[in-house]
Amino acid sequence: MRKYAIKEIFYSIQGEGYHVGKPAIFIRFTGCNFWNGKEKDRSKAICNFCDTDFLKTDGQNGGRYTSCDLIDKIKTLSKTCKYVVLTGGEPLLQVNHDLVEKFKENEYYVAIETNGSKIPPKNIDWICCSPKSLNKLNIMETHELKVVYPAIDPLPYSKLIKAQHYYIQPLDHIDPIKRKENVKKCIEYCKENTKWKLSIQAHKYLEVD
Repeated sequence: MRKYAIKEIFYSIQGEGYHVGKPAIFIRFTGCNFWNGKEKDRSKAICNFCDTDFLKTDGQNGGRYTSCDLIDKIKTLSKTCKYVVLTGGEPLLQVNHDLVEKFKENEYYVAIETNGSKIPPKNIDWICCSPKSLNKLNIMETHELKVVYPAIDPLPYSKLIKAQHYYIQPLDHIDPIKRKENVKKCIEYCKENTKWKLSIQAHKYLEVD
């Protein structure tokens, strides 16, 4: 039986985008096709601004899981939450039809956060596409398009991708002054391009685990 390499599994709230504030069980898959996760190779990565550790299965509840193991694990985290977020890295390197169907059999609402380079399996309830490369883009329709700004230019993606919701999210930065500047740039972009809405990483500002 196939096993999935998981960095971490945790129960928290969704901190960004359309479902911000919603209780969610996060399953972070290891691996990404845009960066190997090693700091020495960051400068060569397609999205060298990545702020997520997805390299090894050494996080909270990390390890290798079958689909049944995953269901058993997330049930221990919450008996009432039926909203799971599959994230990474790039989760679609591993997420397949069988895994999605296992979640659906257990009545979970399945959301995924992807860079748009892989076509997702059917039956996913909510797709948040956060593209990083036009050349590798394979998702042309999504529920939520989220662009990290000013690292990524939203314009070409807004022309190519049909979305129910368009979000622009400030590029996070260790320097608080530059972080504020990025927030201001996003606000100005939304004011000039009104189909876009501002997405703030609320979990970071509120220091939510």
